[in-house]
Amino acid sequence: MNAAHFHLAINHLPVLGLFWGVGVLIIGRFIHSGVTVRVGFWLCVAAGSFAIPAYLTGEPAEEIVEKLPDISNALIEQHEEAASIALAATLLVGVLALGSLFLARGARPISTLSFSIVTGVALIAFGFMAWTAKLGGEIHHPEIRADQPHAALHDD
Repeated sequence: MNAAHFHLAINHLPVLGLFWGVGVLIIGRFIHSGVTVRVGFWLCVAAGSFAIPAYLTGEPAEEIVEKLPDISNALIEQHEEAASIALAATLLVGVLALGSLFLARGARPISTLSFSIVTGVALIAFGFMAWTAKLGGEIHHPEIRADQPHAALHDD
């Protein structure tokens, strides 16, 4: 397994972690389950943890991919810049979720403020992660690029 393969294998984890984390948080609040909200917080912590290796494997993956034919360095740079923002946002979510878990340790209830902040920031971070993933996909999948004419995508 080379660096590009490893990057591709793990880069979905923070995106899906945030997706499921937000979903579980909302379900937990809707059904009034502190345990479910705590699981959502832990999923956000995991997403923040997985964001680190996903980001760190990006540069070694770039060194492999940029040598391939028909690869746009401009797309790679856009993906890299978006990844920096997505990493920071996802790490922030992880820290906020971990702090919320600390404040609600034991039998203490989860505050509405903690829930609201973590959920709001997680939604924003998920948006950054999803955008970063889209840009990463465009590097090697021209069929998903907005600038591709639809006729070029069909075999008539």
